[in-house]
Amino acid sequence: MLIDQYNKVKENVKKACQKAGRDPRDVTIIAVSKTKPLEMIEELRKEKVMDFGENKVQELKEKYEKISWPVRWHLIGHLQTNKVKYIVDKVALIHSVDSVHLAKQIDKEAAKRQMKEVPVLIQVNFAHEDTKFGLASEETEDVIREIASMEHVKVKGLMQIAPFVDDPEENRKYFRAMKQLSVDIENKKIDNVDMSILSMGMTNDYEVAVEEGATMIRVGTGIFGERNYSI
Repeated sequence: MLIDQYNKVKENVKKACQKAGRDPRDVTIIAVSKTKPLEMIEELRKEKVMDFGENKVQELKEKYEKISWPVRWHLIGHLQTNKVKYIVDKVALIHSVDSVHLAKQIDKEAAKRQMKEVPVLIQVNFAHEDTKFGLASEETEDVIREIASMEHVKVKGLMQIAPFVDDPEENRKYFRAMKQLSVDIENKKIDNVDMSILSMGMTNDYEVAVEEGATMIRVGTGIFGERNYSI
């Protein structure tokens, strides 16, 4: 059963928290349901799992419209400016803001819908991987300062997608650097910005991420099993 897989992740988070002297209640598990059928999401929802992550706007929108129980949707994939209008009022959190240009579009669409605020995370690419989106760490603060002046966009923290590695320990340095960056920005006391969320860690490395301060982990395969990318 899916809930058994979910609970196994929960138990691993608990152990990682004990190791790091943290409270497991401070870590949110986002069940990454991309490419998975709605029935699987509803199976977990019946077990009171609330947070689900999707990579693609179209898939999130379709599931949002069809699901029989409300859940908290997280957009964790790259967001194009022309797609913002489809999901801005449907998500609890956008994890992948990587430019002022995108933030401006979110602000504009939120204003149209008279939304008070849209919570976002700023995506940072610590490993400087060409295949991944995200800001360089050294430009992150300047971008956050510019976004902070927007009326409807609320920066809640940072997000990163670490490299895919065989040994999770290889990513510890990136998670540690990310935590330090969030502390540095928090200490600047920028108006309209808080650094309470650190979204990092996936199926293969979430325990290390939790040990280094992750408050949200994005786990797909570890809960739902392998994905079929041919659909």
